[in-house]
Amino acid sequence: MAKTIMTVDDSASVRQMVSLTLKDAGYEVVEGVDGKDALNKLNSYTVDMVLTDLNMPNMDGITLIEELRKLAQYKFTPIVMLTTESQGNRKMEGKQAGATGWIVKPFKPHQLLGVIKKVLG
Repeated sequence: MAKTIMTVDDSASVRQMVSLTLKDAGYEVVEGVDGKDALNKLNSYTVDMVLTDLNMPNMDGITLIEELRKLAQYKFTPIVMLTTESQGNRKMEGKQAGATGWIVKPFKPHQLLGVIKKVLG
């Protein structure tokens, strides 16, 4: 059975690019436009991994990670930040919130898939 990955980004073009890359590699994809939307959708879906942007309206990526880590079913789910931010202090903040990894945009599809394969096993 295909693994399901949620991609959360307020940019429609980024969501589309990530979705296309994941679907081409055989993954199921659930899209969220921000952290609040993602949490709402996770009431209806179970996902194997979350890819989230950092800077979004309504709820940013760090808050989303913190909220997900409070939920028993997402305590150990891989969560990777996919963001333009590359400063060490932001990465540390993500790690402390519970992020599994960090990919800086723009990304190459093979780089994204490599990270996904690594964290999903």
